[in-house]
Amino acid sequence: MKIAVTGSIATDHLMTFDGRFADSLVVEQLDKISVSFLVNDLQIRRGGVAGNIAFGLGNLGLRPILIGCVGADFADYGSWLERHGVDTSEVRISQTQHTARFVCTTDNDMAQMASFYPGAMSEGREVELGPIAERHGGFDLVLIGAHDPEGMRRNTQECRRRGIPFVADPSQQLAFGDGAFIRDIIDGAQYLFTNEYESHLTEQKTGWSADEILDRVGVRVITRGKDGASIHRRGEPTIDVPVAQIAQAADPTGVGDAFRAGFLAGLSWQLELERCAQLGSVLAAHVIETVGTQEYVLKAPAFLDRFRAAYGDAAADEVAAHLRDRRS
Repeated sequence: MKIAVTGSIATDHLMTFDGRFADSLVVEQLDKISVSFLVNDLQIRRGGVAGNIAFGLGNLGLRPILIGCVGADFADYGSWLERHGVDTSEVRISQTQHTARFVCTTDNDMAQMASFYPGAMSEGREVELGPIAERHGGFDLVLIGAHDPEGMRRNTQECRRRGIPFVADPSQQLAFGDGAFIRDIIDGAQYLFTNEYESHLTEQKTGWSADEILDRVGVRVITRGKDGASIHRRGEPTIDVPVAQIAQAADPTGVGDAFRAGFLAGLSWQLELERCAQLGSVLAAHVIETVGTQEYVLKAPAFLDRFRAAYGDAAADEVAAHLRDRRS
């Protein structure tokens, strides 16, 4: 399966606050909020939803085509991705802007406060998928992740027009987009990914009920944090998948991206939807145990042991037939 991944490519600045944000917030005064948190750690990591998802796919043995816009400071990051199985030949280098930056602080409750500088990502609206698809012999699936809103709209409209199956993964842009924008970027998607909060936001902003959304997308996947994930299809029973166990949570940043990478890998291997979600959950467990979205080391034996412990021998054996260890 030839998979292209569009979306943000960014540098993450990840900090930890030894306390609880909730203790410093006064609900009645949020319109006058002015707070500062003394952090005790700073990690500078590679990130962005497209970079994270592509990295996960590469680690699982696939060769995704990464599509996005970056600055001239991308050279080291690009080499890293190439070494981990990602095709970066279609990443566009801006002549004027830096690579996007995500700045995030996580407290002891794993709550997060973050800001995002788009930088070169804003040029995503200038990227046309058609010529890229032609250079690669066509795409079986394009994941359209959060990046420049007009770029997302263009990607989506082009996929519909050209008949390219696509995955809608609007994530952070749901908070900023209006109903018309959100309807435009999810309508016709073969798969729609959101977390639980985003699923309610999607319904609220589009004005579509859960059933009406399923009239417009093939499969709706909702991640629910510690409660796992659910898979919804029109006229079919819901598939609920529990999370894989973790040793200790270190940082939740990028966990959803890892889930998507595992799920897409399962689709590429033509696994059942339940197995795809299980694969995503095990990869997500690797991410939450590390600080940074691309710092985990995937070893096939350990990965399969965790898969077996979470979902049983038959499930692990099915995945083992496809998994290749890309790291020494």
